[in-house]
Amino acid sequence: MQLNELDEFRLHAYDSARMYKERTKKWHDRHLLHKDFKVGDKVLLFNSRLRLFSGKLKSRWSGPFTVIAVNKFGSITLVTNKGENFKVNGQRLKLYHECFFIGVVESIEFAPGPID
Repeated sequence: MQLNELDEFRLHAYDSARMYKERTKKWHDRHLLHKDFKVGDKVLLFNSRLRLFSGKLKSRWSGPFTVIAVNKFGSITLVTNKGENFKVNGQRLKLYHECFFIGVVESIEFAPGPID
């Protein structure tokens, strides 16, 4: 009798874990952002391995890099400014938006005054 109860308890725990995994996978898949990169796009690369004394304000995004090929299964081939090619996972990239505006620079000069 006790072995049957243990078997039922084990099967119930197995089913609960399986249903939990399915629900969390559906939730994560629903919240994934689909990124479409085209050849010629400028992108930034996220460096997740930048841990050792990186500093709080140091950016983990490096680049910009240029997309030269979009491969199967989300792999992207990038080229640096120096001409070096390398492949990365597309989930580590985001589009780089260049700013081309020219602003007016105003300068204010203060006359030296008495030091108290």
